Amino acid sequence: MSDTPVSLRRKIDGAMKLETVVRTMKAVAASSIGQYETAVRALADYQRSVDLGLSVCFRQGGMASNSGKRQPNTKIIGAIVFGSDQGLVGQFNEVMAEFTEKTLAAMPGDKKVWAVGERIYSQLADGNLSLVGRFSVPNSVAAITSLVSELQLQIEAQGENACSEIYVFHTRQASGGLNESVTQRLLPLDATWQKTIAKTPWPTKSLPEVVGHDEEARSALIREYLFISLFKACAESLASENASRLAAMQRAEKNIDSLLTTLNRTFYRLRQNSIDEELFDVISGFNALSQKPSVKKMANDMQMPHQRSNLAEAK
Repeated sequence: MSDTPVSLRRKIDGAMKLETVVRTMKAVAASSIGQYETAVRALADYQRSVDLGLSVCFRQGGMASNSGKRQPNTKIIGAIVFGSDQGLVGQFNEVMAEFTEKTLAAMPGDKKVWAVGERIYSQLADGNLSLVGRFSVPNSVAAITSLVSELQLQIEAQGENACSEIYVFHTRQASGGLNESVTQRLLPLDATWQKTIAKTPWPTKSLPEVVGHDEEARSALIREYLFISLFKACAESLASENASRLAAMQRAEKNIDSLLTTLNRTFYRLRQNSIDEELFDVISGFNALSQKPSVKKMANDMQMPHQRSNLAEAK
């Protein structure tokens, strides 16, 4: 069925409204990227302080084996996967789900997965992974803290089913504005990383020492280290999600502009064709009338015999 000017006008109005929504989402995504990137940079000083405290604990009290947790009889791999709750992010969740499945498939042992995001949960549910928890994605920087605290409580509440290893999977922005999927082992703490932290030079000439219980101080600092790692992973994932949404909205805006150009061109062509047809009808009618006797003359000619007969009768 061919389009009419009315239907085309309706389509143009709908496309213009959709373009307004897309531009609004672009602005929101662009502003969100900035706040999450700022949150990641703000963690640097705090992370520096925690690393210095851990360096003192590792030098004075020795290395940590697995943060004080008892190793389970069966090896269980725990994974915290960050995704998104909302769509319009391109292949953001699909790529992360595929990366998580391939990485975990290469690790021996049972798997436990905590998914952060409704979309990533649905993607992982289609695989062969055991999903034991689902969390909502924070909608602001302030909400990340409560999510991370809840994740830490979930990990610590495993008891007899505690994981022997825990990994975090998330997406972060790489050079060139691209996203990359990365993973980090949270527990047990990497031995090489601990040795590197232990060799961190103290910034002043006065060397510190741990006062009181070395194990308690070390455990408290390790919890802070885990908090920073999860907070950073969540903030980087949110920044990447909004970057993907921004890119998707830019593509959508380009497609809408192209569609509007096509619709407007078609609308004006149909409108011009309609005007041309009306002009042709007027011209054709005028030409037809100009080639025949005038209507008034024909009427007079028809009336003259009748008038002559009336005059004859009058006489």
